[in-house]
Amino acid sequence: MEKQSLLLIDGFNLLSRGYFATAYGKSEEELTKNSQGQYTNALRVFFQKLFNLIGEHGITHVAVAWDVKREETERRIKYDFYKATRGELPDPLIQQYETCTAILEELGIYQLVTPPYEADDAIGTVATLWTKQQDRSCYIYSNDRDLLQLLSDQTSQIIASKKGETIYSLAHFKEDYAIDPMQWVDVKALLGDKSDNIPGCPGVGEKSALPLIQQYGTIEKLYEELEALDPKYNRYKKKLEAGRETAMISKELAKIVCDIPDLHELSFDTFCYQPEHPVAQDVFSKTELKIKLY
Repeated sequence: MEKQSLLLIDGFNLLSRGYFATAYGKSEEELTKNSQGQYTNALRVFFQKLFNLIGEHGITHVAVAWDVKREETERRIKYDFYKATRGELPDPLIQQYETCTAILEELGIYQLVTPPYEADDAIGTVATLWTKQQDRSCYIYSNDRDLLQLLSDQTSQIIASKKGETIYSLAHFKEDYAIDPMQWVDVKALLGDKSDNIPGCPGVGEKSALPLIQQYGTIEKLYEELEALDPKYNRYKKKLEAGRETAMISKELAKIVCDIPDLHELSFDTFCYQPEHPVAQDVFSKTELKIKLY
């Protein structure tokens, strides 16, 4: 039996990184377009990376997860400040998102869009189901470190940096943080997240958040023990008390949903994908994209 492996791509993370990396210092007029006037700078990066990953990691199953509109997410409906500080996306990026989803559909690559849940939740649910049912490798491609809470013996995250890509495993995480991945959300609950406008616990920063969770396990346990807090954390006691409510809300916002009911009905056969070169080249030629296939 062929060794199977699943690739889950955080769609907007890859597409937007490709866009901003190739648009830096350029006006919209200077961005690459095809003869039909469609922007293609982010698409080229997206699809070349997609096929590189499929080839390099022996991928047999693949899905691309997309966020729904910010206002439609369960988190935003409940807490209107969530992601409220984010600006609007550039028009060329929006156009390329629309083209990207159409190309993926033509290629037969499955796309996950699960309102009112976000892409992270879809990735979390599918990764969890895969590891329960398949006992095979799962790779998450994203630079979003919120997804570290999903790491397991089978699930690793591929993280890009200027030095190259790292397959960040459960062993790496435990070596770096000395906690379990599920506790990452507790660290995030204290730290907050400026990019998502998650408040955290004001006054508790990186030097204290991780050690507190290493010692107390969860923020719930930390608050249970607050009156008898280890004296070495005394300087944070008042800050922790004052930030109790926002810390609890932050944990709720940062925790990835791994049980979206609708996704339980999916068969993993739906995610099967092996590149058919003539088909793929024909699809890419319509948009004038030169993509090297494995």
